[in-house]
Amino acid sequence: MTYSLVIIRNKKLNIHYDDLSAFIRVFSAGCYYFDKIAAVAFDSPRAITDQLKECKNCFDNCVVICRREQKSVIADYLQKIYGSTFGQNFFLNSGDDSVLLGTPEEGQDFARKCVQFFNRKYGISYDKFYVRCVSAPAELIYESIEKAKENGGDTAFAVYDDYGDQTIEISYSSNTPKMIADGIQRVLVSRLDDYIYALENIPLERRLYDLLKLRRMKISVAESFTGGGISSRLVSVPGISEVYFEGINAYDNMSKHKRLNVGELTLKQSGAVSERTAYEMVEGLLKTGNCNAAISTTGIAGPKSDNTSKPVGLAFIGVGTNEGIKVYKFNYKGDRESITRTAINDALFLAYKMLK
Repeated sequence: MTYSLVIIRNKKLNIHYDDLSAFIRVFSAGCYYFDKIAAVAFDSPRAITDQLKECKNCFDNCVVICRREQKSVIADYLQKIYGSTFGQNFFLNSGDDSVLLGTPEEGQDFARKCVQFFNRKYGISYDKFYVRCVSAPAELIYESIEKAKENGGDTAFAVYDDYGDQTIEISYSSNTPKMIADGIQRVLVSRLDDYIYALENIPLERRLYDLLKLRRMKISVAESFTGGGISSRLVSVPGISEVYFEGINAYDNMSKHKRLNVGELTLKQSGAVSERTAYEMVEGLLKTGNCNAAISTTGIAGPKSDNTSKPVGLAFIGVGTNEGIKVYKFNYKGDRESITRTAINDALFLAYKMLK
């Protein structure tokens, strides 16, 4: 089974990468992957005809996107080439070939209808399981997937990365024996164990909340360069008040000293962005007696460094309980948003690992 995607474009139809990525992701989530993606201009009838003929001759299924006002024109092209007429929802069948015509306005709803159409056409249903990780090396993930594929079965793998928060989505047909699916999961877990926080599709902050609740603990957060991002993620979880005491955005050195009792000597000798400062930020939270777990962040998000010679991307993340405190050093790459959002994920994950 082969699939093509054709985008009929003009000056008014410039599909943004994020929109197209989200559209395609609906197909991949259903275990359907495009073998070819092409874009042709609406004002070039010859190019449209050639592209659609290629779809008919070379692919079992073709998905076409065009603007709403172009839909009837493109439908005429397709009906002539495929020798058939469109039925309900602009889905066309010609022998074993299928064409599905939609618009950007329909977006992911159209994509979901296409997936449902293919499922009916091929009599296939899929089950899924997930592996959620943080900051696993991409090479290790793909090596692990290749190893897992050795188990066989009608399976498909998709990997999504949201600033280091990684989702491995494994889809397998209902005909795949459970033993094979379980074997795939075992391979991934054994190779990625150090980076895994969940074997279901739940967010990292929810996983940390569940663990805090299980341990009957309360957490506080002291942030500098992440600017409250960790606290924001935590408070997005319903019921977080059971396990969350406070979040302090101690951006200025004076705030670090007054609110968290970071030593003036520490700030002078080691600087705000240092292992010692991150340690004392956690220590200051724990000493209040209001929490028994804590996170701290201090770093340089850019685009320029501070008044020291320390590089953009240097960061320290502290996590601790009354049992002890650990500080981790990172050298992040990328722009300001990438650095801060990746650090937020790392901080939440380190707190999870500490409590696990």
